[in-house]
Amino acid sequence: MFSQRLERVRTAMGVAGVDVLMLSVGSDLPWLVGYEAMPLERLTMLVLPVDGRAELFVPALEVPRVLERPEIFRVRGWTETEDPVAMVAESVGAAESIAMGDHTWSRFLIQLQDRLPRARWQPAGSILGPLRAVKDAREVERLQAAASGVDRIARALQNGEIPLIGRTEAEVSADLGRRILEVGHGKVNFAIVAAGENAASPHHHPGDRVIEPGEVVLCDFGGTTAEPQGEPGYCSDITRCVYTGEPPAEFVEQYSVLADAQRQAVEAAKPGIAAEEVDRVARDVLAAAGLDQWFIHRLGHGIGVDAHEDPYLVSGNHRPLEAGNAFSIEPGFYIPGKWGARIEDIVVCTDVGPRPLNTVDHALAVVEG
Repeated sequence: MFSQRLERVRTAMGVAGVDVLMLSVGSDLPWLVGYEAMPLERLTMLVLPVDGRAELFVPALEVPRVLERPEIFRVRGWTETEDPVAMVAESVGAAESIAMGDHTWSRFLIQLQDRLPRARWQPAGSILGPLRAVKDAREVERLQAAASGVDRIARALQNGEIPLIGRTEAEVSADLGRRILEVGHGKVNFAIVAAGENAASPHHHPGDRVIEPGEVVLCDFGGTTAEPQGEPGYCSDITRCVYTGEPPAEFVEQYSVLADAQRQAVEAAKPGIAAEEVDRVARDVLAAAGLDQWFIHRLGHGIGVDAHEDPYLVSGNHRPLEAGNAFSIEPGFYIPGKWGARIEDIVVCTDVGPRPLNTVDHALAVVEG
């Protein structure tokens, strides 16, 4: 798996004229070689030349965490009295074109630029983004496992098995977080719980607001799967809404339009369609009902080792979807001071059509507790 990725990356580097790829903190490193750098003030850096053996520079005290893959990289541990920036610069040598990891701390980038004044620099995302955006069969399998896990939680939410009324948003959020870990995730990435007027804030932070009868509760949650050492986890992300009692006719009508927008966007997500066109499909459905002014974010984002990555389904992204792309489709409407709603599934683009990984009912669930 990692050897194949390395070759794909080197081929892309050659096409782009990049001599050396350098990766530090962030998800590119575990995706490429299976090691996740600790976000420390001590430098971790993979130096991958387009030709030749890669070297992974890590603090000596972190070396025991590295699952060595000598066929891919050589581990270079550095001690507290050594200068890791100088060691990395020496490894880079006379390279003229360098692609630097998008999440590298600026302090290390600036120091390396001082050491390598003749080099031209560009973000590594220009090389890795398109490669990571096309998932292989194993990656889709891991995304499906992640999605199936959070589906179980969403189904419990819709069935009234997760108490809502009388609890604070923060309490329900903590409950969702515990359940995310119980269904096979190693980490909780987020657990948004937004009740009533708070549902009009797409990224609402759950607080001490008590959930009451007769209001919408928007729940958007996900995590990263637990995997064996040396393998990256994959992310889940799902949003479902429930109503604590009989919903008003106005909300039912608006939610029905939203569900139709989400359904049509999923159906449109086929190979060859521009990413922005999928966004437009959902937006047009909402516009016909006068709800487009309340749809204030892009339709979706790619997902994989990162919760948000390429491709992004947004106006201005002309890139056609490809088989293997995995992304969220999550239209919403958010009416300030009143209410909001969102429906979100993870979908994989395939040669035979879109494949939703989340299969929980899209209908508005009514719960009494």
